[in-house]
Amino acid sequence: MDLIVSHEAADPLPSQGFSIEKNEIMNGTITRREMFLACIGFYEFFSPKMWRAAFTELVATAFLVFTLTTSIISCLDSHVSEQKLLVPIAVFIIAFLFLMVTVPLSGGHMSPVFTFIAALQGIVTLARAATYVLAQCLGSIVGFLIINSVMSHNAARRYSLGGCLIAGNGTSAGISAETALILEFTCTFVVLFVGVTIAFDKRRCKELGLVVVCAIVAGAMAIAVFVSITVTQKPGYAGVGLNPARCLGPALLHGGPLWKGHWVFWVGPFLACVVYYGFAKTLPEEGLVWEDKFEHDIINLARVWRNGTGTSCHLQRKK
Repeated sequence: MDLIVSHEAADPLPSQGFSIEKNEIMNGTITRREMFLACIGFYEFFSPKMWRAAFTELVATAFLVFTLTTSIISCLDSHVSEQKLLVPIAVFIIAFLFLMVTVPLSGGHMSPVFTFIAALQGIVTLARAATYVLAQCLGSIVGFLIINSVMSHNAARRYSLGGCLIAGNGTSAGISAETALILEFTCTFVVLFVGVTIAFDKRRCKELGLVVVCAIVAGAMAIAVFVSITVTQKPGYAGVGLNPARCLGPALLHGGPLWKGHWVFWVGPFLACVVYYGFAKTLPEEGLVWEDKFEHDIINLARVWRNGTGTSCHLQRKK
């Protein structure tokens, strides 16, 4: 999720660029279209570093989905009395390890949620965000293809391959769409508030270091999963996903009820991102030192699109 302590390793904006100023637009040197393309990061489509980072996201998401899903289902399917306590421990360990590996390589998103909030706040460009989300969705499908080929059919049937079943549509298992929507929104907002607020704070990240920040983010994810499993206690539901792509693989492979209720796993987290983005604008400025690349902030992009003004963006020189 682009922790600031390691952001320099995640393919920062090219140094071979120049700032586009308003007078350059007015005298015709730079068109408004060129400025907008620069602000959405169109140049990154031609960057091998970005494509390598996207491939890292694909591989990391595939194996994160595989390890998390199989671990959670194994915990819930065990006969120990503390099975629900095992789930957050597994989530914390797996999420922490994957974050430690991928943050310096691609930013450590591994979920459209973290990519979306990073794009809203201008930490990554829209071009990179779109590429990451596509890679994450493909990674989820690959991960569940592996799960489907190795998991016990009884466990796969009981937990709907990934715990993404919505009640109704001819089934009594799983949870209702309303409950799933509330849980996805609430738990995602909690993770954003606890994890992203620290991850995007330049000063605090450097004070705490990569290990501590990754532990905080992983801990927030573990708590969210534990709460969602505890309050629902439904066999077709394996806890809040915090990752819309997590349920995409099962929906495509099994279809039926999984596909009909799939929308809640996208709408809930994305609403949480929008609300958190608005909430972050009200946080005390003296308490935070946000990342200073807000030319890609969604509000700035809207200004550029509407009237050609806003924070200057970088446009790669043509050679």
